[in-house]
Amino acid sequence: MFMSIVEALWTILPAYAANGSAAFFGGRTPIDLGRSLFGERILGDGKTFEGFFTGVACGIAVGLLQVLLESVFGFGFGADSAFGPHTTFGGFPQFFVVLTYLSCGAMLGDIAGSFLKRRLRIKRGEPLPIVDQLDFVFGAMLLTFLFARQWFFTSFTPLVIFWVLVLTPPIHLATNYVAFKLGRKEVPW
Repeated sequence: MFMSIVEALWTILPAYAANGSAAFFGGRTPIDLGRSLFGERILGDGKTFEGFFTGVACGIAVGLLQVLLESVFGFGFGADSAFGPHTTFGGFPQFFVVLTYLSCGAMLGDIAGSFLKRRLRIKRGEPLPIVDQLDFVFGAMLLTFLFARQWFFTSFTPLVIFWVLVLTPPIHLATNYVAFKLGRKEVPW
């Protein structure tokens, strides 16, 4: 059981890094450029171009560090890749593609969550349980499912998905509380 938890967290770590760093570094230019849809902002001021690109870059950087650690220490999860040496994310160039999809997917999932909250007339900073904690995970999984399907089915086994879905909400709440205490978030959720 312990190793399946480690595998789940290791596999989703680039998406965690993307989501967390976007919130931590933030930005100034809203993706929706201040526009509204049906009387509500499309996304709100919390979703910025700077946050999106910083999040993607940090997610990829964390994933590349994981690839390096796996290469140096000779461990990894999932099946051997046809693209080269074995790592969780495959060999070159597959690992770069997978890391990009995980990171972009996390950011797009977070944006989709904000879009949904605005359509439900939930203001920025107000909670929407489950969506707030898992939107970025679903986005990361969906993008890899769509564009890196073989890697998705090899890496996101039912047990890995189970642990990601069970562990992400408490991890997300804990990291958001820390970000709130550091003054990087306006609310602790």
